[in-house]
Amino acid sequence: MESTGQNPPQGNNTTSMGFILLGFYDVPGLQGFLFGVFLIIYVIILMGNSLIIIIIKVDSSLQNPMYFFLGNFSSLEICYVSVTVPRLLVDLCRQSRNISFLGCATQMYFFLVLGATECFLLTVMAYDRYIAICNPLFYPLIMNNRLCIQLAAGCWMTGILVHIGFTYQIFSLPFCGSHQLNHFFCDIPPVLKLACGDTFMTEVLIYVLTVLVITIPFMLILGSYVKIISTILKLPSAAGRAKAFSTCSSHLMVVALFFGSGIISYLRPKSSHSTGMDTFLSLLYTVVTPIFNPMIYCLRNKDFMAALRKFLLKWIVL
Repeated sequence: MESTGQNPPQGNNTTSMGFILLGFYDVPGLQGFLFGVFLIIYVIILMGNSLIIIIIKVDSSLQNPMYFFLGNFSSLEICYVSVTVPRLLVDLCRQSRNISFLGCATQMYFFLVLGATECFLLTVMAYDRYIAICNPLFYPLIMNNRLCIQLAAGCWMTGILVHIGFTYQIFSLPFCGSHQLNHFFCDIPPVLKLACGDTFMTEVLIYVLTVLVITIPFMLILGSYVKIISTILKLPSAAGRAKAFSTCSSHLMVVALFFGSGIISYLRPKSSHSTGMDTFLSLLYTVVTPIFNPMIYCLRNKDFMAALRKFLLKWIVL
């Protein structure tokens, strides 16, 4: 980990001027195309996750802990993408891409809180699958309604206070020189690049929070799935093994994509950051993961597909 050292401030006028989100400024000929692509992706994410929430709500066969957490996850994904994508769509349509100092801090805060919530919720979903597969007889007793509500509430609430302090720490740094953010939203690495003065303690805090919020949940998920896979391999029937693998592999695909890109993005040394790589990794955990979630969790799930067909037939008949 590197410190930026003691660079003499050149005047902190960013507080009044705000930032400029450069985004995809380097491909001016593709602005319209990118707008169309991201708009389609955003609509798919909203419609897909909304459909998941509605079907889980109205179908009595899906009233169990796994779908309770999936409904929470879909609600979270709608909020998560809405922090960054609408602003990106607006910026692709206009020449001025200014964002106020407070607006940038607010966007970063909600992005971090919802990102942390997703890390914790994916961990809880892995724990749910661990209990269901490794301790099926005790599953109804352990994963009761009260515990499910407590776990979901804990996921949503845990990051709120922590990230208030962290966001304040980031935006309390002196900013000098250029106020152009070479990114499409106010993420930590590009904002920190514009800070002058000593950022060593802030970088240490970033690493500590990344380990606590991303790395440890990721390791807990991997540990859960090691136990799950070892249990699956002991199942006597091939059909049982195939069904269990199908349920778990979808979760692992989301986990690998989301946690992998997050860990690489925030645990890399500052010297190895590049604009292209930062943008690519950010797109993975802000856009790509949310659009795949409805497909991965539902299209490969026989119970959900049966509920979807029943729901669609009901509306067609009406």
